[in-house]
Amino acid sequence: MNELTANDLMYGYMNGIFPMADTDGTLYWYSPDPRAIIPIDTYKPPKSLKPILNKHLFDIKINADFNAVMRHCASPRNGEPETWISEEIIQAYCELHNKGMAYSVEAYRNDLLVGGLYGVAIGGVFFGESMFYLEPNSSKVAFHYLMENLKKQGYILLDTQFINDNVRRYGAIEIPRAEYIKLLKKGLDMSCSFIDTPFSELFYQKIE
Repeated sequence: MNELTANDLMYGYMNGIFPMADTDGTLYWYSPDPRAIIPIDTYKPPKSLKPILNKHLFDIKINADFNAVMRHCASPRNGEPETWISEEIIQAYCELHNKGMAYSVEAYRNDLLVGGLYGVAIGGVFFGESMFYLEPNSSKVAFHYLMENLKKQGYILLDTQFINDNVRRYGAIEIPRAEYIKLLKKGLDMSCSFIDTPFSELFYQKIE
């Protein structure tokens, strides 16, 4: 297979598949059944996060440093030497970002990037890929503002691919692949803008 491109990624997402790299860099495409999603319309921040949100400990930005977010996400964690985000994957997603289809939500403290996440937006679907944190709660805050933004912009599907303990704490559920494909097709027919108003309008809302 030729080197992974932004067009390959677009084709994959629109057909319910996504790439991951093996330890030797070999790319494989996946379409799990069941599929993990996080319902957007019913999302609420956990009670433990509300005081942190109201303190505004982090400055939240969109696409200020997409490449850095990807590279932080690609760094091995928990003592594990492997990562599924290869250099080839980083380059392809950065290409997609340059085309205006991939986004990062970033948390900063004292002007330093300390947490964030990235994913791909097509139609009314956001395909969440990975997140990282260097300070406690930074990625959780970034995720909260991702969800608030998706609600505001009318997105109907947040794909998180596989279920695990990390995505469960954000409200992830599993649905059959056939149901996922129906939601995907519906979302792809929509026209949503990832963000068309100042992000600060979300950031300075008080969380009750």
